[in-house]
Amino acid sequence: MIKYYLSAILVSFLSLYASTSCAQTSPLSVEKIMKDPKWMGTFPENIEWGTQNNTIYFDYNPEGNSTDSLYKVTLKKLDKIEEVTLAERKAMISKYGSFNNTKTKKLYTKDNALYLYDLAKNKSSVLIDLGARLSDITFLKDETKIAFTHENNAYVLDTKNGSLEKITEFKEGKSKEEKESKLSDKNKWIKSQNLSLLEVVNERETQDSLSKAYRKMTGEKDPYVFYAGDKSISSLQVSPTAEFVTIMLMKRDRGESTNVPNYVDASGYTEELRARSKVGDDKTEASLSIYNRKKDTAYAVITSALPGITTLPDYVKDYPEREWEEKEREVIVSQAIFSADGNKAIVNVRSKDNKDRWIALLDLTDGSLKSLDHQRDEAWIAGPGIGWSFGGGTLGWLPDNKTIYFQSEESGYSHLYLLDVITGKKNSLTQGEYEVFDPFLSNDKKSWFLTTSQVDAGERHFYKMPVRGGSMQQLTELQGNNEVTLSPDEKYMAIRNSFSNRPWELYIKKTGSKDTARQLTNGQSQEFKDYAWRIPQNIEFKAQDGAMVPARLYLPEESAKNGAAVVFVHGAGYLQNAHKWWSSYFREYMFNNMLTDLGYTVIDIDYRASSGYGRDWRTGIYRHMGGKDLSDQVDGVKYLIKNHGVNPNKVGIYGGSYGGFITLMALFNEPETFKAGAALRSVTDWAHYNHGYTANILNEPSEDPIAYKRSSPIYFAEGLEGDLLIPHGMVDTNVHFQDVVRLTQRLIELGKENWELAVYPVEDHGFIEPSSWTDEYKRILKLFNESLLEK
Repeated sequence: MIKYYLSAILVSFLSLYASTSCAQTSPLSVEKIMKDPKWMGTFPENIEWGTQNNTIYFDYNPEGNSTDSLYKVTLKKLDKIEEVTLAERKAMISKYGSFNNTKTKKLYTKDNALYLYDLAKNKSSVLIDLGARLSDITFLKDETKIAFTHENNAYVLDTKNGSLEKITEFKEGKSKEEKESKLSDKNKWIKSQNLSLLEVVNERETQDSLSKAYRKMTGEKDPYVFYAGDKSISSLQVSPTAEFVTIMLMKRDRGESTNVPNYVDASGYTEELRARSKVGDDKTEASLSIYNRKKDTAYAVITSALPGITTLPDYVKDYPEREWEEKEREVIVSQAIFSADGNKAIVNVRSKDNKDRWIALLDLTDGSLKSLDHQRDEAWIAGPGIGWSFGGGTLGWLPDNKTIYFQSEESGYSHLYLLDVITGKKNSLTQGEYEVFDPFLSNDKKSWFLTTSQVDAGERHFYKMPVRGGSMQQLTELQGNNEVTLSPDEKYMAIRNSFSNRPWELYIKKTGSKDTARQLTNGQSQEFKDYAWRIPQNIEFKAQDGAMVPARLYLPEESAKNGAAVVFVHGAGYLQNAHKWWSSYFREYMFNNMLTDLGYTVIDIDYRASSGYGRDWRTGIYRHMGGKDLSDQVDGVKYLIKNHGVNPNKVGIYGGSYGGFITLMALFNEPETFKAGAALRSVTDWAHYNHGYTANILNEPSEDPIAYKRSSPIYFAEGLEGDLLIPHGMVDTNVHFQDVVRLTQRLIELGKENWELAVYPVEDHGFIEPSSWTDEYKRILKLFNESLLEK
């Protein structure tokens, strides 16, 4: 059993000694790299242009305060960064809202009031204040009219004459007639008794019946009321002509919530934190209805005719003993997206098992659907720009009112497509082994702006392309990742750029200019600059199935090399880390630098399931987490042994969340490869994780138990031979502390001794306190030094 008795002083001394030997000007220590990140400097976030195209706003913190503040740079004073005053901030136009077609006017809300901003006049005016929240705000086809939602009903405001019309009568719950029809015999008797005893109640009930009979006799029609029944009204969408209103209805049932005990609540008592349910518990229902104003009636959108809606998934073949019925699967229909002329609408439809996505033309007169594009994936539908169950992603209309655009993984990579809804003709605007991110139309609707990984899977650049496709003009040149925010007039680009060893900074460049982008911020502290942060080598190695696996490699100086290696496993599964920009895992990046100073060879692998490499890479773990994603780690170690002189008996592995899960699988299933591992905030049994993430990859436990059994570390704990550290926050509401408690009991019952549990009473999934980070990474360093180097 590992005896964790080295003091913090000794750990710091070892770090200092090894780092100094690498001739760095400022040696690293765990205490340094795990302290409050403000020591690194300040870096711009949440970039936003002012409405008049002359000011860039961003969150910044040059004073090192507890939180960021809003700062600005103007085109006239690009060398001067100024903090935005409170008065200026209050006067700013909200970045959220809805533009008219020519983007000369903008609707937005502030303090529940609806404002109209005129860009030419640089002036806002209050249109209406109903004293409560307004939502779903949009210009209608006649832009003097504005539609919005207030208290679950749609309104139209005529800005010419100032009139306000409520165009729907939607109510949650059931109608009186529906309630009456479903009364039990007992409740019918109670009502009868009540009417016989209470004269006033009886009179009112009689009067109501007489009024209805009179209206029926005289031909008067009762006003139409739409009742949501047992569902709630989620959102409304008014068509551009205000002839139709679509209604999203939701019945939320997340299943039985779990509780996470908080042992260090300020009260001194153990308090229960309500958390998510487990996979298989999500019974949420969603549907879409249409209110037809001319017919004064509403009807549901019909999904039963969608192609493939009864198709069974392939995994049922693994359960021949069960009878599987081909029946209409549950689907979720997104809110409608109307063409500008208001005559057409499309919807995004997803099967609840997430194996099918239909983009369908919605017949507004009867609620029927015509499938325009059907994407099926026996794994699960996802990828950049694809969206999710309730919509999102890239989907809309071109100005001709007959062509739609969307993204699809049909080719194996997420690309941008056009489709004619009349002829059904579809063509891809982008092609190749790269992915497209966040495309949007230019102000004049003649071009696309988009980000892609065309130059390299580890880089992101910004482009402009003709609306019907053609040559793409690359607008950014800085290496790494370029997050571009266009000025409202599209003349300038505010660029947030970073590189592998350099955090994010803000740049500006004229759109289309061949000039080099001008740097506006320089936020690194002197303490951060004093260390020569490495640029990891971006490499590929061949996996056992022939795939080329991307990775970042940290090589120590030959004089410091100790023959040991550490594999870092990024979290989230679907995330990219072997790229050329500043990692979201910046603490681990710094820790990997420190390990390299100490003589370790470090590799950081974009294993199967990582993002950025197309559909097949994304779904490589379907029904077997801990399969190819684990073998990629093993093959990475083989690459290090063959090419970089790593001792096969001196290999460790660490990672958090999904990286912690892989670490457990590595220690349990590949003990001949990994001698030590630190599994941080790790999933130990996927049947205890959430629904949205897990059900996509492993289906549901009751439907596909094989997938869960071969994917969950707790089933393989008997294979532990190396040294294992398990750090976990006790108030983790994502991967619950219960996960490691159950694994702990399993290890005890198996008689395993070479493992250690480190608990952090005040930490959630993502640690906050520097003291917790420091303690955790001291333990990880101690584990590797003792187990791999026998120090």
